[in-house]
Amino acid sequence: MCSGGFAKCLGISLMPLSIVCVLCNILLFFPGGKSVVSEHITQEVWYFGGILGSGVLMIFPALVFLGLKNNDCCGCCGNESCGRRFAMLSSILFAAVGVVGAGYSVIVSAVAINHGPRCMFSFNESVEIWDTPFSNGDYLSNKTYWTMCLEPQGVVSWHLSLFSVLLVVGLIQMALCAVQVVNGLLGCLCGDCCGCCGGSDGAV
Repeated sequence: MCSGGFAKCLGISLMPLSIVCVLCNILLFFPGGKSVVSEHITQEVWYFGGILGSGVLMIFPALVFLGLKNNDCCGCCGNESCGRRFAMLSSILFAAVGVVGAGYSVIVSAVAINHGPRCMFSFNESVEIWDTPFSNGDYLSNKTYWTMCLEPQGVVSWHLSLFSVLLVVGLIQMALCAVQVVNGLLGCLCGDCCGCCGGSDGAV
């Protein structure tokens, strides 16, 4: 498989992962599957790690990777090799953007998992108290702490599950973009196009 074809496979893999991240981030705005006021939503959700980092910023490199199969043989001032190398070089830059975006999502997710969700955990003279009752990830090793969150019901498992998905998917996206950096570097140095310009050569 030539470097452009391999990059296309990476792009195909990145697209559904980006969609998953966007959906997870949107669901986090409904803790426990319920609609709450914005003040009761966990702070890290507003950082849009899944929507911006692993979503929007990941779509650009994915689209570039998808187009490399066709673009890496374009001529550059009449020099086909120049066009191939430039296309692969540009993919490295977009892959770096993807690494930054996915890395941002991973960091936000890790912080959110450590802090835990914002929830209503106590009453004070009939006044609801909403805050993050956990600290330093203590709830991760002891599920009995989960009962501290009274509302919304199931918010801890909801928060942990969705941010865990964002964390894992973000790591996968970073790995795929890192692979494309290596693939793009090889394509830039070697200019391998697997003979896809052979048709034009034969026509001359």
